[in-house]
Amino acid sequence: MFGGLLCGVGMISAAFCTSILQLYICVGFITGFGLALNLQPSVIIIGKYFLKRRPIANGLAMAGSPVMLCTLAPLNQFLFDNFGWRGSFLILGAILLNCCVAGALFRPIGPGTAPVKTQVTEEGKDALKGKITEDGPMENKTEEEGEKDCFEKVNQYLDFSLFKHRGFLIYLIGNVLMFLGFFAPIVFLAPYAKHTGIDEYSAAFLLSILAMVDMVARPTTGIVANSRWVRPRIQYFFSFAIAFNGTCHLLCPLASSYTGLIVYSSFFGLAFGMVCAMLFETLMDLVGAARFTSAVGLVTIAECCTILLGPPIGGILIDTFGDYKYMFIKCGAVMVLAGTFLFIMNYYNYRMLAKEEKERKAKEEDPKSVRTENEGKKNWNKDSTQDGPELEPLREKGEGLKKEMNGTNEA
Repeated sequence: MFGGLLCGVGMISAAFCTSILQLYICVGFITGFGLALNLQPSVIIIGKYFLKRRPIANGLAMAGSPVMLCTLAPLNQFLFDNFGWRGSFLILGAILLNCCVAGALFRPIGPGTAPVKTQVTEEGKDALKGKITEDGPMENKTEEEGEKDCFEKVNQYLDFSLFKHRGFLIYLIGNVLMFLGFFAPIVFLAPYAKHTGIDEYSAAFLLSILAMVDMVARPTTGIVANSRWVRPRIQYFFSFAIAFNGTCHLLCPLASSYTGLIVYSSFFGLAFGMVCAMLFETLMDLVGAARFTSAVGLVTIAECCTILLGPPIGGILIDTFGDYKYMFIKCGAVMVLAGTFLFIMNYYNYRMLAKEEKERKAKEEDPKSVRTENEGKKNWNKDSTQDGPELEPLREKGEGLKKEMNGTNEA
């Protein structure tokens, strides 16, 4: 809801700007920050609500974006022609305020339940803390606890241990590479059409075609990804979608007429929808729902750099060569490379996971290793229950409970 408020304020403020620097602050910073606050909760909350049909839920939720994109291109042109750019910002700001209403509909599943700790557990922890204090200097312990508490607070919001997670690192590298060519074709599609001699409304209509196909592709991809044949190996499907997206861009320069651009926009919308529908589902499949919040934050931070660099690099190529085809070739090559990388590395990851699972099962079935583990547990329990004045209250309390139970049984 706060993100929706920032979006509305940023766009409405842009209507009163008098310089490009002010537009950077209002549209770029304030509205961009608001959109970030809108995206993260809407993605995370799907994982809170759904498990069995989560890919379908992701696909349907992501289908909302192309619905707006489908109408936004001609709407922007209409608003600009009738109300000017200042009036357009005012109207768009009012539309974005509806994000507050959407945020108000995010309801918790149920009341939060904190784990209840018994008095005996608390006394045991206090006793163990006392024992540790006697064994070591108080100053060193306080410093270590302070550092640990600080790290735990940071780790509560951003779980940096994910950088040791093999699947997460594969996903992160592949996506960072992919986003170098992901958004630039959308930015330059309408200008490319105008460059070939197509009028403004027909050029804007190409984005509408892309969005309409995208709108159908996202939920359809979610249904396919949720099937029992695809979901266990959804990472391969995601890799294929990225490579397919890049192939469309590589073939775009062959489309020299308006009909060819319509065909390109249709296939581009299909590939774009496939990637967007699985973008966060594949991440949740790798790290699990419990660590998904931190994973989304870390991935977004890393991806923003390449998202920011993609369109300017495409613009530099267009200015340098005076032709749009080099921009499309660059985007296509990068995305095919990213898709190939993800396919190969996910194959390696699946093989390693299968090997680790096999070793775990073999270890569980081996009676010798099980006996060794049980002996270790017994020794640990023996050490942890040594006689000592610190644990005397706990022992007395336990003996009292036993006497009470014996008396009840006798009665």
